Amino acid sequence: MVRSQTLSVRLVDAGILIFLAVVTLLSLYPTWYTVVLSFSEKASANAGLVRFFPVGFNLSSYQIVLGDEKFFTAFGVSVKRVLLGGAINFAVTVLMAYPLSKQPKLFPGRNIYMWFLVVCMLFTAGLIPLFIVVTTLGLQNSIWALVLPTAVPVLNVILVMNFFRSLPKELEEAAVVDGSGPWKTLILIYLPLALPSLATVSLFSIVNHWNAFLDGLIFMNRPEQYPLQTYIQQLVVRIDPELIKSLTTEQLIKVMNTSERTLNAAKLVVAMVPILIIYPFLQRYFVHGIVMGSVKE
Repeated sequence: MVRSQTLSVRLVDAGILIFLAVVTLLSLYPTWYTVVLSFSEKASANAGLVRFFPVGFNLSSYQIVLGDEKFFTAFGVSVKRVLLGGAINFAVTVLMAYPLSKQPKLFPGRNIYMWFLVVCMLFTAGLIPLFIVVTTLGLQNSIWALVLPTAVPVLNVILVMNFFRSLPKELEEAAVVDGSGPWKTLILIYLPLALPSLATVSLFSIVNHWNAFLDGLIFMNRPEQYPLQTYIQQLVVRIDPELIKSLTTEQLIKVMNTSERTLNAAKLVVAMVPILIIYPFLQRYFVHGIVMGSVKE
């Protein structure tokens, strides 16, 4: 029998719900403000009059961002980078995490490799040595310059390795008894059970590759090779007197109706849309993977 709640319990529950609602609104407001700011007119944005809704609805910022065909070229570069870089990160992470999850008696060099990973995670050589290595290997002005320097995500390897170590050892022992080799055990047993961890590190890789802009600016010499984030970052930089001289009357009107604040807001909105589309699909795999990973001994 369920007892009826007292007035004090109901008040506490109502207070908790109100608190959670306020926290949710405060968390969503920065994103909402960015969206409404991107649709507002220049004068209202610069004067700080935009609050909850667009003031002087204006699409000039999006016309500047999306009007150039180079935007779609940069978008394609970023998609290619995410697919290629994400696949490399996934393969390297799994192939490193699986042997490192074994005991030192099964993998004698495990501790040495772990020290290498920890040192690489704590200390980096810096930007100049990285540029020299990429240039010496002839990777500059190629997609490989964007994906190979980050091919080994150390944090992702450690996360997946710890998840593999948490799985019951009896599963692998049973697989060995049934004649399964290391590759078959990894693909048919460990990977399905590690879906929550793999979905998480995959999301990390996708977000990192999609949001990176500095490496494109450093390793790419031609604008048509820029990834999307580098292209968007350069939009504000290009709005200078030399560029204005080459604009048509219609383009000049769009620039005059656009402020740096609205343009920055527009490029933020454009940049986060693909991630907002991908995330719900990975979130579904989070739940699915947790269910599959609930192993009982």
